Amino acid sequence: MKTILNVIWLVLSGFWLFLGYLAAGVLLCITIIGIPFGIAAFRIGVYALWPFGYTTVERRDAGAPSCIGNVLWLILAGWWLALGHIVTGLLLCVTIIGIPFGIANFKLIPVSLFPLGREIVSTDKPFASSGW
Repeated sequence: MKTILNVIWLVLSGFWLFLGYLAAGVLLCITIIGIPFGIAAFRIGVYALWPFGYTTVERRDAGAPSCIGNVLWLILAGWWLALGHIVTGLLLCVTIIGIPFGIANFKLIPVSLFPLGREIVSTDKPFASSGW
């Protein structure tokens, strides 16, 4: 089931989300200070490419630098990304067929708000919660 959902997601919106996060990651990696944020954008992009059957978990060894980075990310980019995922998720949930894809957009909200100090792990369930 998760493979079918992922293929439909990839065709309808996952590829475009991936390209957007990839472009943002490349731009962020231009400066030395932006490299951690660029890597986070690449990680979110891969998650956005194939979200069903994966979830995010908090890394306990992340430390204070990731906390500070998350605050900067939230102020500069995170809330815009989360708002985009909320609007897209709500629009997708208008139809019955779009509900799983709206849920996938809602799954991307926590990682788009606070990407540093999180990792993406595989799960058996297509709709695994993100632990928030």
